[in-house]
Amino acid sequence: MLRSFIIFSLFLHSCVAAPQTPTAAAAVPAKKWLTLNGQEPGVVARGGFSGLFPESSASANAFAISTSSPGLTMLCNLQMTKDGVGICLPDIRLDNSTTISTLFPKAQKTYKVNGQDLKGWFALDYSADTIFSNVSLVQNIFSRPSIFNGQMPISAVEDVLGTKPPKFWLSVQYDSFYVEHKLSAAEYLKTLRFRGITFISSPEIAFLKSIGMDAGMSKTKLIFEFKDPEAIEPTTNKKYSELLLDLAAIKAFASGVLVPKDYIWPLDSANYLKPASTFVADAHKAGLEVYASGFANDLRTSFNYSYDPSAEYLQFVDNGQFSVDGFITDFPPTASQAISCLSHQQGNLPKANHALVITQNGASGDYPGCTDLAYQKAVDDGADVIDCSVQMSKDGIAFCHDSADLTTSTTAMTTFMSRATSVPEIQPTNGIFSFDLTWAEIQSLKPQILSPFLAKGGFQRNPSNKNAGKFMTLADFLEFSKEKAVTGVLINIEANTTFQKYTFQDNFTDDALFCLQNAAYLASKKGLGIVDTVQSAITKSTLDKQLTQKVLIQSDDSSVLSSFAAVPPYTRVLTIDKEIGDAPKPSIDEIKKHAEAVNLKRSSLVTTSKNFATGKTNVVEEMHKGNVSVYVSVLRNEYLSIAFDYFSDPTVEIATFIAGNSVDGVVTEFPVTATRYLRSPCSDLNKEQPYAILPVEAGALLSVAAKEAQPPASAPNPPLDARDVIDPPLPPIANIVSANASGEAPGHSGTIATTADLGLSLVAILVLGLLFAAE
Repeated sequence: MLRSFIIFSLFLHSCVAAPQTPTAAAAVPAKKWLTLNGQEPGVVARGGFSGLFPESSASANAFAISTSSPGLTMLCNLQMTKDGVGICLPDIRLDNSTTISTLFPKAQKTYKVNGQDLKGWFALDYSADTIFSNVSLVQNIFSRPSIFNGQMPISAVEDVLGTKPPKFWLSVQYDSFYVEHKLSAAEYLKTLRFRGITFISSPEIAFLKSIGMDAGMSKTKLIFEFKDPEAIEPTTNKKYSELLLDLAAIKAFASGVLVPKDYIWPLDSANYLKPASTFVADAHKAGLEVYASGFANDLRTSFNYSYDPSAEYLQFVDNGQFSVDGFITDFPPTASQAISCLSHQQGNLPKANHALVITQNGASGDYPGCTDLAYQKAVDDGADVIDCSVQMSKDGIAFCHDSADLTTSTTAMTTFMSRATSVPEIQPTNGIFSFDLTWAEIQSLKPQILSPFLAKGGFQRNPSNKNAGKFMTLADFLEFSKEKAVTGVLINIEANTTFQKYTFQDNFTDDALFCLQNAAYLASKKGLGIVDTVQSAITKSTLDKQLTQKVLIQSDDSSVLSSFAAVPPYTRVLTIDKEIGDAPKPSIDEIKKHAEAVNLKRSSLVTTSKNFATGKTNVVEEMHKGNVSVYVSVLRNEYLSIAFDYFSDPTVEIATFIAGNSVDGVVTEFPVTATRYLRSPCSDLNKEQPYAILPVEAGALLSVAAKEAQPPASAPNPPLDARDVIDPPLPPIANIVSANASGEAPGHSGTIATTADLGLSLVAILVLGLLFAAE
């Protein structure tokens, strides 16, 4: 036990934000808030950091205090034992948050609670000594870390108070039930003399009124909690929706109200935000503080937030109309950073860090990738560099699209199924390829947003815009980039292209790698010179004759990059698709012959296992010693792609790569999340401030768990070999006869291209298309 506490203390010291001194805090200009008292909204940690550790465990409470803003409030959900001792657990039943069902398998009981029969194990059937001596905590949400299960004892209310949290909130949910069984929360509070309790909340009016005098004497704020609008409040037998109509009556016995977040920002049936209610304004007018509940980074919320939990917090405190007075959250650091770091960013604030925000197919998390709307959203979001992965049509038009295969990201399956072919040089499955369709035919298709977590996690991206936007030619993309005066453009030319088949391992998505020959195939089999086409388009755009906008040429093929060596202003970027754990000098020397920068997978910088970050490589440091810039890809907002160490928070992952690994750029499908972080004063770790978004130390969180619960160590990534950098020269452009009048593609010399008997392969394409299509 002593060892675990030592490890935990080291973990806290190494990777969390300690509050700055009052002098340092005073240096930060005060923000204006639309709360009831004009002060900063409060962060209330439900059971400590319950998004990581079992609720109200010692670890959850200590970690919440150490990672959150200085004014954190710790919330304990009160349950009562047979002998009247108060304990902190999320539910009146113990079986979903403790090990009690395995200890007493035949002790299940049924009680009527608020008019409903509930079956399970209840605290009131056991003495405090039985519970503290035998029962331990488990995580009650199955998608959260389970490696801490069974290791931590249940906390008494006094235990949590003993940690001396800045503020303490006691939630009393079931007073009438306990009174019915001859237990009293009010009497228990008298034994505590209300000492150290800042807030007491309850959905029962009678209970709050019964403790009103004692609470007033101790200056404890009473908060009335609204449940589901159709639920019945036990004291008045009225629906909570009825009580909502007379907030002045609530002010008579409470100083604030706690409501589910959809009381304030309701959602429509499609999971988009409806106009805000007047609840906050009405409550503030009645003199009541407003606290909102239901916030967690790993719960699906409105599509308006693009899976960024910080965006949701900002919607409640920084909308220009009102602000709630506080949040009840399972992830207090995310709420803290939204309030202290990311709020009040109106206007185009300068970035506090040099790292570039580079798009992956534009803002492809919000719109179909490589469309005019995706690029416009990326510009609006403040991306530094927008990208175009160049594909070629049958009639030689270069356009932006992430893959030569159009089946998953367009409606080609419904229009050109008969044009599906098998081209092993490109990919192992059949596809409908851009080089077999004319530009006019491609323009007739609708784009289709890709949702990489739809099949396994049910995470659909922005369904209202799933077919929105138009594809852009390379020439139009370059003209758009000049007009919008973006910092730079990245032109991606794949030769050994990665076929993007999303697979799930440890709940992350990584591209399954297949060796493909896109540029080489186009030259030798289709007579299409993609390198020459790109060079001509850039020259025509005059981007090669100015220095105000960066031009980045990216490829996974050193021969492609060498073709652009004669244009000094270009920055050449070598994509390294394989996972690497080291970059020896010979491999870096070889890179420098062809490129000035590399684009690496996340796992080449921070290794992961079972959703935990296990270690950090020295690849960035080695590349920087060789004067090679490093970009990391691909960053996404969906929490399924984010290690537990990053708090299921894309902003913390970005901070880890930028501030912790010193990358020169992040490649992301959600540029607004990255730019919001970089424009925050908290991204500058040299600046004195009361809170900072700190990088995570890989392996620290995992070390808190017992050794027997930790996943087995995985083999280290191999070092980059210089031979991995060298590619054969591109073949010459073949002289291919033009397509015939019927629109059929020219013959494939030495290539299998069959359309007559596709059989099961076509079914596979259809299934793959449906996999990525939004329902």
